[in-house]
Amino acid sequence: MTDVKVIEIKKSVFAENDRDAAALRTELKEKGVFLLNLMSSPGSGKTTTLIRTLNLLKDRLRIAVMEADIDSDVDAVKVREATGVESIQLHTGGMCHLDAEMTRQGLDNLPLAETDLVILENVGNLVCPAEFDTGAVRNAMILSVPEGDDKPLKYPLMFSVCDLVLINKTDVLPYFDFDLERCRANVALRNPQAQVIPICARTGEGVDRFAGWLLEQVLRWKEQPITDNL
Repeated sequence: MTDVKVIEIKKSVFAENDRDAAALRTELKEKGVFLLNLMSSPGSGKTTTLIRTLNLLKDRLRIAVMEADIDSDVDAVKVREATGVESIQLHTGGMCHLDAEMTRQGLDNLPLAETDLVILENVGNLVCPAEFDTGAVRNAMILSVPEGDDKPLKYPLMFSVCDLVLINKTDVLPYFDFDLERCRANVALRNPQAQVIPICARTGEGVDRFAGWLLEQVLRWKEQPITDNL
């Protein structure tokens, strides 16, 4: 068999992005800005969850939001109108994720000197966003009940990189073959350290636990020296 030259393009791209992400985290730490990367598949309820969370936290933290989509400004407009929080839309030009440099471009358009917390609502996708470090301090994701409790087994990387998994749409649990404890076990197989919080963004049930977790993360991170955080 003839030998062919193999070029590891992905390895190079990821290595460069990891360096950019680490540098961005250091810069954000120096500015006192906490960045949360929120991921999920389309239709899981990211924006609804985000709106409820913002309304619980906006009087305690100075918050800004970056909405990432392939096109439209629907989510940024919805968030701003529902919460009054500064929101900008990031168009990815057809790409199904954000990397560190794209995230930096968004951050450059926010008033970071007046901000404690930036929430990045990443592009709806269970694969690509998990592959790229955005420079976020913490990663969180939403898994909705209709998607099934086997998703941690089918999309392992997404669950492996997340510090928190929100299980949304618990109000429809009686109508789907979704076992909450089985899902917890599947998440633990991929990431034993990940916290799991069941919520219903439509009714607000459990969202206060997410807001509490996020507030604790931000305040704890602000108190840590740079060398302990990165």
